[in-house]
Amino acid sequence: MRPRTRLLFQILSVGFLLGPLSVTAASLLPERVAKAAQERIDANLYPTLVFAVVDGDKSEVIGFGKLADGKAADGETVYEIGSITKTFTATLLADAVQTGKLKLDAPVATLLPDFKIPARSGKQITLLDIATQHSGLPRMPNNFAPADPANPYVDYTATNLKSFLASYELPRDPGASYEYSNLGFALLGYALAQQAHTDYAALLQEKILQPLGMQMSGVVLDAKMRAHLAPGHGDDGKPVKNWDFDVFASAGAIRSAGDDMLRYLKANMGANKTALASAMKFAQQPRRELGKDAHIGLAWMTRDPKPNGTISHGGATGGYTSFLGFSADGRRGVVVLTNISSDVEELGFAALLDGAPLSPVHKAISVDAATLDDYVGIYKLAENFLITITRKDDQLTTEATGQGPLPIYPSATNEFFAKVAGISLTFKRDAQGKVSGFVLHQGRDTPATKLSASEIAVATKSIKLDTATLRDYPGKYQLAPGAVFDFTLKDDQLYAQLADQPVFLVFASAKDKFFYTVVDAQLDFERDASGRVVAVTLHQNGQNQHAARIKP
Repeated sequence: MRPRTRLLFQILSVGFLLGPLSVTAASLLPERVAKAAQERIDANLYPTLVFAVVDGDKSEVIGFGKLADGKAADGETVYEIGSITKTFTATLLADAVQTGKLKLDAPVATLLPDFKIPARSGKQITLLDIATQHSGLPRMPNNFAPADPANPYVDYTATNLKSFLASYELPRDPGASYEYSNLGFALLGYALAQQAHTDYAALLQEKILQPLGMQMSGVVLDAKMRAHLAPGHGDDGKPVKNWDFDVFASAGAIRSAGDDMLRYLKANMGANKTALASAMKFAQQPRRELGKDAHIGLAWMTRDPKPNGTISHGGATGGYTSFLGFSADGRRGVVVLTNISSDVEELGFAALLDGAPLSPVHKAISVDAATLDDYVGIYKLAENFLITITRKDDQLTTEATGQGPLPIYPSATNEFFAKVAGISLTFKRDAQGKVSGFVLHQGRDTPATKLSASEIAVATKSIKLDTATLRDYPGKYQLAPGAVFDFTLKDDQLYAQLADQPVFLVFASAKDKFFYTVVDAQLDFERDASGRVVAVTLHQNGQNQHAARIKP
């Protein structure tokens, strides 16, 4: 459900082996990947890992790590697969097109006559636009305000979706450019279910899960699945709630196990001659370009076949991550499942491609808050590309220009690492011992300089407000039920945190007016007749959301 952040310069018999010691020389999982998986388990980076592997006409499921009850992870262990769900939704769309029920160029509005679907320049959003992430719709709706942030999708309904779409104005024409949208796939799955006069869970069961014999898979956990569920963990390693879904089910609700995902993988690779084979191939066909050698089909991300073509999709929820990919020649495929919010894409591609990199394993150590504060600040990595580092409790988070938050963890003095994409940072100090910058290690070494207050103002095109004025803003502001803005001040820098999201720096463009650098969003503070700040308005995605101050 959440595309992962990057710091960039972006039904057959199934055999399985239990536990890490079962990986032998005869295993289909490459030895270097098996070694890397075990190292990561030993370093407590993942509680468990399950690989479903296809190599030619052979296949197996291999488990690493143990569950809380001491049992080894295996082919029946159930995980949330997050956005890999989108490939199931794409298959449902492809099947409807292949059977003549729908056309890819049909406007989604024709499936939902009681919805007001936004359009622009006379162009309507088509099923193809949504399935290729070119709809013009945002990643998430601005009326998304979960009552329980730990289970955020459970109370967002079709009524909420309908309300959002009725007032939303597209920032660009449908089909104009790529923007990953969970909202788009929620709309697509809901429309497909409405067209079939059923709900998404039932449509999924009828068209895909039952035909493929996927008995440990579904939107809702039945008793058997729950008995085999691997409890999820946040990226801090602490247990988290499972996510439940309403109208967003088609974007990320499926839970499944290694044995079942192997069946799905084989079917997509054409190894199983099922009734879905044609629809699956149709969904995988590249339809729009994303960049050099990169394309998107119906949900599926593809890389050109020379020299190492792949077809893949990843997934993540609050406590799980997943990866499914296979080579364009149909010879090798892999599914990776884990029950922690730490990326597994690197392991997935390493299992597919012999030359794919595997980063060294880092083990986090404890560092006191005062030391962590040394690293907080804004760093210039390149022209118009800043890295903001903030701290919440004992956790540092990086935020690159135009990208999402990325937690980093200390492995030694001045050494930090991320749990994705082989990213690590080495901080540098000046002669007085103050942090002056860092070197980003990701394929190559790239230095970044820590900016002073005056340099920050120039780099962000902000102004400096006096300390007395800045002290007016800290406090809590109620944006929606369960969503409270918390503004804090440190070293004459204002920080904003919404609900349980990371803490972000915001910058002044004028008195009472601030902006983010990590997203296109602005904040306007309001004062009463006496001059006291009483509210703030968030401007984002063409919407204005008012938040009254509830606590100074």
